[in-house]
Amino acid sequence: MSNLIFALNVTMPLFIMIAFGFFLKKIHLLNDAFLSVANKFNFKVTLPVLLFVDLSSANFVESFDLKFLLFCAIVTSVIFWGVWGIARLTIKDRSKQGEFVQACYRSSAAVMGIALIQSIYGTSTMSGMMILGCVPLYNIYAVILLQATSPLDNLEKGNVKKTALAVLRNPIVIGVVLGLLSSLIGIDYPGIIDSSLSYIARMASPLALICIGAEFNFRSARSVLNYSITASLVKIVILPVVFVTIAILMGFRNESLVAIFVMLAGATTPSAFIMARSYGHEGMITASSVVITTLGSILTLTLFVFLLKNFGFI
Repeated sequence: MSNLIFALNVTMPLFIMIAFGFFLKKIHLLNDAFLSVANKFNFKVTLPVLLFVDLSSANFVESFDLKFLLFCAIVTSVIFWGVWGIARLTIKDRSKQGEFVQACYRSSAAVMGIALIQSIYGTSTMSGMMILGCVPLYNIYAVILLQATSPLDNLEKGNVKKTALAVLRNPIVIGVVLGLLSSLIGIDYPGIIDSSLSYIARMASPLALICIGAEFNFRSARSVLNYSITASLVKIVILPVVFVTIAILMGFRNESLVAIFVMLAGATTPSAFIMARSYGHEGMITASSVVITTLGSILTLTLFVFLLKNFGFI
């Protein structure tokens, strides 16, 4: 019961914010012009600052574990390239490929990882290593993927040099790089700067969720429901079962295993929607997957935690 309550406390506020955004659009308090600006603001300001704050505040030196770090990075890469390869063979619409793949591999790793590890162990030492192993790759791969599959005509596709430049210029990647450098150098920012950055960072997820709800269209969602349901099953069921099993066989236990589990089983992150919209994608597969995985993870997180505890792995 405590695991169920924990899962509800983590996931239901996200769903409520999505529903709130849908309601605000229905009563015409939000319009398309606001949503367009809000998505750009999130993409260029709040999300980069959120990643900077998360990474710069993590102590990677103290919790450094090379085996764990490599596992997170390699698994993230295998999932990304593997799912994209399958999507290219099975989904004809390139734009839908990009949204489908992103919905499958990007988790709310930072927020949910810290919360779940602290809930079980009282500390979140390994969450920093998990964030370092997957979050930079999440964002770099997303830029490559969404650039390559974008429906916009003004984006270069298949040009390695221009794609590399797009990655380097991407505000989110810049936030990741600056956050990592800040953490490794050990910069201690004055309280005024810390508080200001935290205020901006806290806006990212609520604003993204409100935009998802406001732009959600049931008719459009039904037209891509097969993609959304498949991506959601891959995200919160298939990938965790496969790769958590591999992690157990490789000897990962307790806090490290929980961090790996959250990296794999967490709901699709709302920031995936921000990035999809920023590269000209419709965003409906992403938005639907965020909703489905957010609700579905209430059950899957609780079940997985119960099983892992019951078998003595955590």
